[in-house]
Amino acid sequence: MLSSSLTAVKNPSVKKKLCFLLKLVGFVSSVFLFCEFLIYYVAIFQCRWPEVKDGAPMGEKETSASVLKAMILADTHLLGEIKGHWFDKLRREWQMERSFQTALWLLQPDIVFILGDVFDEGKWSSPQAWADDVRRFRKMFRYPVSTELVVIVGNHDIGFHYEMTTYKVNRFEKVFNLTSGKLITRKGVNFVLVNSVAMEGDGCAVCSTSEAKLVALSHKLNCSLQKPNHSNKRCSGVEKLPASEPILLQHYPLYRKSDSECSGEDSAPPEEKNIPFKEKYDVLSQEASQKLIWWFHPRLILSGHTHSACEVLHAGKIPEISVPSFSWRNRNNPSFIMGSITPTDFSLQKCFLPYESRVFTIYCAAGALFVILILAHVQLLTPPFYFAQRLISKHKAV
Repeated sequence: MLSSSLTAVKNPSVKKKLCFLLKLVGFVSSVFLFCEFLIYYVAIFQCRWPEVKDGAPMGEKETSASVLKAMILADTHLLGEIKGHWFDKLRREWQMERSFQTALWLLQPDIVFILGDVFDEGKWSSPQAWADDVRRFRKMFRYPVSTELVVIVGNHDIGFHYEMTTYKVNRFEKVFNLTSGKLITRKGVNFVLVNSVAMEGDGCAVCSTSEAKLVALSHKLNCSLQKPNHSNKRCSGVEKLPASEPILLQHYPLYRKSDSECSGEDSAPPEEKNIPFKEKYDVLSQEASQKLIWWFHPRLILSGHTHSACEVLHAGKIPEISVPSFSWRNRNNPSFIMGSITPTDFSLQKCFLPYESRVFTIYCAAGALFVILILAHVQLLTPPFYFAQRLISKHKAV
């Protein structure tokens, strides 16, 4: 009789503890699921493709079929074996993978451009380390057959000019199936892919080859933009491209003195804005910038490298958008650009990813609540409800 009564006493206690434990596990799992998975859907679900100014809303079939939906990001900086800590790799790569895959699923872009510095240590990587970095990149940035991925070369992929070699350039171009000075045309929109690291202007082998390709491409584009009745012997026999002013895609921005004129929540911090940029390091040289504008007369320039957002006008009419870094290692508030582009017009919209500081705040608040719940359960901390109830009881007793 005594044994059965003790068992009856213990069972409710065990059930109560088990129920509390399951609630804690559920609470922790919910917080983790939200911060590491659902939060990306919450952030990106708010983004919408912009409408082209002279077109109809993107929802209409006639317009959406003719508008190219382009997603542009930059500076992913996948960590390598030399400077990359395993936890830093794990954390940053998970964040970028979830953001990218969520964006593809929700937004379904036609084409994605990554504006260089895909890898952090491409300039140093051994063949084995390079192969491992490429494998991880392909896993993170996998994409469906309905989407195209185009990657531009950056200084961290092949090294700054003094580190750049033909071997490193060929290695990069082989993986991403592109060449410097290449033009791609999608839905009548011309994009020129520039190896801005090779715009040194000193006649190096890679530089000379790259510039020669750009000059030849410039000739084709200029001939294609001429009116059909315009007679020009230099254009006879030249392959005609769609008569659309090109969009330049490159890693280095064109020359500007600094980021002092840049604004917005993802522009450079105030203490960095007035630091002068170094030509051929932070930005292209004035000479190289003038060459690209003169050769192509682009209607838009998209660049990366600075890790911060900026919008400037060149020659008073050509906009350049510097795209911030896509990695939380470089920014608290990464983002990417959504572009609705036609042969004659374009409209851009920025899509912000979750702020890492907010994720950290959620974890801290959840951790504090977790500790409070445990302390209250073991009666080391009186829950506020019971504390208030006791005060009311004492007041009535008086």
